[in-house]
Amino acid sequence: MYALLTTFTLGPGKEELGDKLGAQFSAILKNQKGFKKLTMFRDDATGECGGFSLWESREDAEAAMANTGNELKESLTGVVTGPPKRGVYDIWDVFEVE
Repeated sequence: MYALLTTFTLGPGKEELGDKLGAQFSAILKNQKGFKKLTMFRDDATGECGGFSLWESREDAEAAMANTGNELKESLTGVVTGPPKRGVYDIWDVFEVE
């Protein structure tokens, strides 16, 4: 399994915008090949936020990153304090409380 991690900073007080972006990209990602799950996260005090999505293969995650790159850039233009950071990572283990 692979993770696509996207992080960006909207700034404090923009939780509603973060919610809107999460809904927008969950609708897009769920139709991509190999998509498993999307988890959104944020720090309300700093406005740092992002998405952590799980994929069946590295190829699926990389394709999703490429397929959503332009839309992400358009959605974040003028509302982020810097460029988003994105990367694909190998999930080598999962630890859970039993």
